[in-house]
Amino acid sequence: MTYQRVLLKLSGEALMGDLGYGIDPKVVADIAQEVAEVVQLGVQLAIVVGGGNIFRGVKASAAGMDRATADYIGMIATVMNAMTLQDALERSNVPTRVLTAIAMQEVAETYIRRRAIRHLEKGRVVIFGAGSGNPFFTTDTTAALRAAEIDAEVVFKATKVDGVYDADPTTNPQARRFETLSYSHVLTHDLKVMDSTAIALCKDNNIPIMVFDLSVPGNIVRAIKGEPVGTLVGGSCAVS
Repeated sequence: MTYQRVLLKLSGEALMGDLGYGIDPKVVADIAQEVAEVVQLGVQLAIVVGGGNIFRGVKASAAGMDRATADYIGMIATVMNAMTLQDALERSNVPTRVLTAIAMQEVAETYIRRRAIRHLEKGRVVIFGAGSGNPFFTTDTTAALRAAEIDAEVVFKATKVDGVYDADPTTNPQARRFETLSYSHVLTHDLKVMDSTAIALCKDNNIPIMVFDLSVPGNIVRAIKGEPVGTLVGGSCAVS
């Protein structure tokens, strides 16, 4: 394996499939099956999942809701997704722990860095819920933060497109996909890989980011093996 400890960032929207909202059980089961294959390879895997399929704090804030309150509701939504993913993983015989940044001891463990690392060392998949526990921070930033805390070798950003483009490929057929990018290029050109805080955290801690299409079966395993399934963002990467 190219990587031994990785962090997978899943958006909440990834769990709803073709539905307009909520959770598609088949999509979750498919993700769980791929994660099971990764675990069988001996890779230590942590997951950060968003909550946009249930509630988007930024959207609610734009509609007039207090931003901090909206973000806290969004954090709770991520725990719902984390528990759903945990259930699917354990039905695939993958030992899993949900760790939350907001204490919910009846349904999940409270996040402690050493505990998370110990679970990974024992071969358990760790799912981080409730974001960073603070409003005004995205789950992208949480993914970068947790990756740094657990000494992950890479962040996998699973999306609906097969990498990073210089324009929106859904509206511009001439859009060009990048094979590799530097952190600086992403920040300077405001490319929508992750938010700028997350990119800066990965840059400061020299954690590469692989952006790939989650909807292609087997892509998670291919990414783990180092196959070119998307766009790699890293400090030593040139623009190509």
